[in-house]
Amino acid sequence: MYKRIVLFFIFLGFACGAFAQESDTTQVEVSAEVPVINYSSTPKRYKIADIKVTGIKNYDDFVLIGFSGLSVGDVVTIPDAGGEITTAVKRFWKHGLFSDVKILATKIEGDQVWLEIQLKQRPRISEVNYHGIKKGEREDLEAKLGLKKGFQVTPNLMDRAKIVIQKFFDGKGFKNVDVDIVQRDDLSKEGEVIVDINIDKNEKTKIHRIYFEGNEALSARDLKKAMKKTNEKFSLPNDWKTSILEAFSTKKFTTEEYENDKNNIIAKYNEHGYRDAVLLSDSVVNFNEKKVDIYLKVEEGDKYYLKDIRFVGNTQYASDFLESILGMKPGEVYNQKKLNERLTTDEDAVSNVYYNNGYIFFSADPVEVDVDNDSISLEVRIQEGPQATINRVIINGNDRLYEDIVRRELRTKPGMLFSREDLMRSVREIAQMGHFDPENMEPKPIPDPENGTVDIQYNLTSKANDQIEFSAGWGQTGVIGKLSLKFTNFSMKNFLNPKT
Repeated sequence: MYKRIVLFFIFLGFACGAFAQESDTTQVEVSAEVPVINYSSTPKRYKIADIKVTGIKNYDDFVLIGFSGLSVGDVVTIPDAGGEITTAVKRFWKHGLFSDVKILATKIEGDQVWLEIQLKQRPRISEVNYHGIKKGEREDLEAKLGLKKGFQVTPNLMDRAKIVIQKFFDGKGFKNVDVDIVQRDDLSKEGEVIVDINIDKNEKTKIHRIYFEGNEALSARDLKKAMKKTNEKFSLPNDWKTSILEAFSTKKFTTEEYENDKNNIIAKYNEHGYRDAVLLSDSVVNFNEKKVDIYLKVEEGDKYYLKDIRFVGNTQYASDFLESILGMKPGEVYNQKKLNERLTTDEDAVSNVYYNNGYIFFSADPVEVDVDNDSISLEVRIQEGPQATINRVIINGNDRLYEDIVRRELRTKPGMLFSREDLMRSVREIAQMGHFDPENMEPKPIPDPENGTVDIQYNLTSKANDQIEFSAGWGQTGVIGKLSLKFTNFSMKNFLNPKT
């Protein structure tokens, strides 16, 4: 028994010694293969003998090596401090498709170095799930976000998705929406993740009160009426008419509409002659978890009047005629809204006098040439341009009627002078046919200043008017049926025409 124990320990000693020798040999081989770089020493220049890429399956090595900017035969500095290798690493990081980037020196012999580019690719989307929202909202978000199967997941992509979702629901009045985007590995697909978008809309943010400071010429009531989409909650003040209007107005708060309504406040002041009115400050303060208060501070400035108004640059029409159409006289309040409407937007505006007679290149620019105390002299600078004739008439979206049927209704034909009135009348005539959606009719003049012509493009959306009627009854001979078809675009002349 004693001899067996002694032999066991002798055998154990030999085994440990052999293992130690084998381990020492392995360490020597590793240290000989992987170079040890002293980063405190003086940098040296090495020629690249070989480059290999590891960690990526979806790209060819030569593509990634080319993207790095490094190539065999190039000379690089090791240790690298902002040199060629650092630049290559930054290239990959800037690309945004890799979650980890390393460039290692795996071997150094003399003045040559062997490099290995180690990359870890970001996962791709295998599925996107939305939680906490309605089907219609999900469809709208899918169109806006563009998160689709196969897309690579990057921090920028996820950050943008969160911002877009918050902005989308903010526009619907959900100012306190919470968005949590979670990625989880798809166990059935290597390198892919399932994206779960968890949305908690919370309660809609409504407006409790709107407070104004600095307004004297216009009352708070006038300014609140100017704010089309930003309205405070229903109340019962002395003015019962205003309260009734408030009861049917929008109460939710959205950032986009609020910004528009701040501009509407200034426009209201401009309409009353206060051309220098500015909004000094504004703030939105939480009244409670569901409501906010809005504080607006204005500086009205002085009220201005028209001293003089004259037209320059007009040759086709006399100034007296244009002034009579404009309808603004010296001494009246300087109303910028009325000025814009009478020059451009009204049906009988100055611009339409020109547009209806071929002058599609016409422009009118009102310029304040003199400001004397509270009086302003205006100069309307006219550029008439040449008269334009119609070159082509293009009809898009008509897939139900023969085109010549549509063209019969048009008042705009090639060779005629352009007329805005004829253009709008043509749209009305097409709408009355009943074959196209009137809400989606889009006439589009395409001017060509070089040739003095204009193409007119009618973008239409067809709607179905054909009808199928079926009726059945019981008679002496049994069941009697009746089938009727009604076609709104049928022609015996073209019945055998293969093109129809």
